[in-house]
Amino acid sequence: MNRRTAGEAALLVGILLIAANLRAPFTGLPPVLGPIQAAFALDTLAVGALTTLPLLVFALLSPFSALLAREYGLERALFGAMAAIAVGIALRSAGTAWALYAGTAVIGVGIAVGNVLLPSLVKRDFPQRVASLTGAYALAMGIAAALGSAMVMPLAQVWGWRSALLAFLLLPLAAMAVWTTQLGERSAPVADTPTPPHGGRVWRSPLAWQVTLFLGLNSTIYYVVVGWMPSILADAGMSSARAGSLHGVLQLATAIPGLLLGPILARLRDQRWAAVAVCALSAVALLGFALIPQLALVWAVLFGVGTGAGIILGLSLIGLRSGNAAQAASLSGMSQCVGYLLASLGPVAIGGLHQALGGWTASLLLCAGLAAVAAVMGVLAGRSGSL
Repeated sequence: MNRRTAGEAALLVGILLIAANLRAPFTGLPPVLGPIQAAFALDTLAVGALTTLPLLVFALLSPFSALLAREYGLERALFGAMAAIAVGIALRSAGTAWALYAGTAVIGVGIAVGNVLLPSLVKRDFPQRVASLTGAYALAMGIAAALGSAMVMPLAQVWGWRSALLAFLLLPLAAMAVWTTQLGERSAPVADTPTPPHGGRVWRSPLAWQVTLFLGLNSTIYYVVVGWMPSILADAGMSSARAGSLHGVLQLATAIPGLLLGPILARLRDQRWAAVAVCALSAVALLGFALIPQLALVWAVLFGVGTGAGIILGLSLIGLRSGNAAQAASLSGMSQCVGYLLASLGPVAIGGLHQALGGWTASLLLCAGLAAVAAVMGVLAGRSGSL
């Protein structure tokens, strides 16, 4: 293997390891929310805030990640993102309530930077292989999240929830070890990387708001279910270990569209029916969780595929509805900021509704309604045209 091939292999492995950190440290938390709630005597709203904190950080920080990369370079910024995730994981497991929340927020900082900058790095270094590599790192995200969700409760039963969550530290440490090979580079992000949202034509465009709401509503129902699914299934009589395994199945199912959706979208004249289809899958799954929880495996797969495809479609619409790189950057910044703000409200609002009503049925039916609204936004955003 010559030096150039070895360097490219190290870069590819580094990309996949970074991708593995962009979901698992966050989605590995919900299966052990029960023990955490008992340890600190938290109410439902306080528990919901744990799943909301990273999303709020995503909303506030994501558009500014490009500025960080321009100042320090993509490679150093991504290394810093992995370091932040590592520090956050360690802090989250320190054993005090303030550290639990602070560590969760720091994890959100690292994931936000990685979410924005990793696609930029792929587009810069592999411009002819963007679709295949995006699918590969989406699969890496899904596999890491699935394994983390499935394993964290069995580990917690043996070692306790703090040690189980601390085990996620292996992911950023592995990524940092491989990524040190890239720190000699110092490159800027590509032109359509999300930038700080600001006033302008994109914020006054109905089409921009349709794209934003389609992406935001899909993200909202995804993070509600990711945050509360183990509790929903436990209240339906399922064991914690089984609920954690199904949580992992959902995570793995979200990666499936990354392998299939790109070629399908390329063949469509517009994206209206694709938007309806993915939202319908999510809505059916949500109704299934509410009415027939015994078939939770089926609903977990359907929901993972539906929301995974919905988020990929929403991100694709940013490029498809933009006329140039500057518009794409503005729309991406707007949609990520507003979308994550919406998503950050979801787990707390649903947790509050559950606390008020004492059950999950109304919450799940409300989320199914949001999926229907997302379908309407998708029909509007999916029409051919641009800003």
